[in-house]
This record gives sequence, C-alpha cells and structure tokens, in this order.
Amino acid sequence: MQNKVEICGVNTAKLKVLKHEEMQRLLRQAKEGDEQARQDLIAGNLRLVLSVIQKFANRGENVDDLFQVGCIGLIKAIDNFNIDLDVRFSTYGVPMIVGEIRRYLRDNSTMRVSRAMRDTAYKVLQAKEAYMAQHQREPTVEEVAEILGIKREEVVFALDAILEPVSLYEPVYSDSGDTVCVMDQVRDNKNTDEMWLERIALKEAVARLGERERKILSMRFFQGKTQMEVSNEIGISQAQVSRLEKNALNQIRKDL
Repeated sequence: MQNKVEICGVNTAKLKVLKHEEMQRLLRQAKEGDEQARQDLIAGNLRLVLSVIQKFANRGENVDDLFQVGCIGLIKAIDNFNIDLDVRFSTYGVPMIVGEIRRYLRDNSTMRVSRAMRDTAYKVLQAKEAYMAQHQREPTVEEVAEILGIKREEVVFALDAILEPVSLYEPVYSDSGDTVCVMDQVRDNKNTDEMWLERIALKEAVARLGERERKILSMRFFQGKTQMEVSNEIGISQAQVSRLEKNALNQIRKDL
C-alpha cells in the first residue's frame, strides 16, 4: 500500500489537499447545486479515502475495490454534510467512508451470519448514517439502541457479527525486523507460567507416593473406575482403597 502510487488509475502521489477555507467554500457551492464544486470536493478529499482504506489493507481485499467503495462513502458524506453546523468535514466524512467499507466487507464476508443478525446490523448502519446526517457526529451504542428500540447488547452483537475476521498472524507492530502479531497479544489462561509450575509440582508430589497409591489414583481419576472396581483389581477391601486414596490426596495437598 505504501509503495503503490496508482490506485484505480489515480496517482496518489499527486492527490490534491484542500485548505479549510476552500473546503467550506466548495461545500457551500455544492449545496447550492454547483456540480463542478462537488467534483472538486471529491477530488480534493481522495487522500481522506486513501488514509481510511489503509486500515483495511491487511484483510486480503483488493485495494482498488476498497478505494472505489471508500469513494462512494465520500460522495455520500459530501451530499449529506450539513454546512450550518460547526463540524469539520473529516469528522463526519471518515465514519461515513468506514461505514461504507464495512458494509462492503459484510456483504462479501466468507463467514456465515444469520439473516436476522445481518438485518439488525443493516438497520444499525442505516440508523448511524441517518444520525450522522442530522448531528454530524457518530452516535453512541446507546443512542443507536434507543433509535431502533432494541437492547444495547443487540447493537453490539450485530456489529461484531459483521466484522471481518483477523488472522492470528496479522502483524500489529514492527520495529527493526521484530514483528508483533495478533497471537502474541492473546493471553492463554490454560498454559501460563503458574499452570506449568503447578503441573510440575503435582507431578513431583505424585512421584513421592508409593506404587500402590499411585496405581489407585491412576485408576480412580484417570481411568474413572469406582473404589469397588479398584478393590477387586488390586485385591484389597474397598475400605482400604478409600483410606489409601484419602491419605494419598492429603499427602499431595501437603506437598503442594
């Protein structure tokens, strides 16, 4: 992405950047029906689209396709922007571009999402666009839930369901050749240092038991046999099995 100069036939190195005063002037003219001003606004904000699609560059999607979809979001933002409110265009435009790209990714996702969940997500995105058009800012989850008359959790679940899955090997940071991937930041609660130490300690505690005690624990807790089955196999009474098992467990607890 960083080395690519041309996207969809557009030379990204020569993209125009509009100053704030010029942006306001063109927005007013476009609202009055000036088509040339509208075209100038589109051309002058393509860098905004480029900056947004860089966030989606590692998803395996065609960059040209993302750029075109982002341009659709930009055009919607230009057509719906309210110049009477004291809000910078980028504050309104970026969420519109992001929303259009997310809708595209949702519709082309390889993950199967239930029809009801997809419909809810579509309504959430529509509500967000309508709210942004009126207030020139992105609504909170609570505000979207109130607009649609649904629970906050439903809004969150619907938006999460249409997110593109991220590879565990996707790099999130790189410095001097040392790349940190997503999997490096995922915690494993079952294989922590504490768990390894506990397993080692348990293994050593069991090793200190007598052969018969180890056999009883193995048959009881690894083979799932009852005390009666153990007593029949070893040739001692069930009461003896129970006593030896209890003493062995107490000794392990003491060692640990």
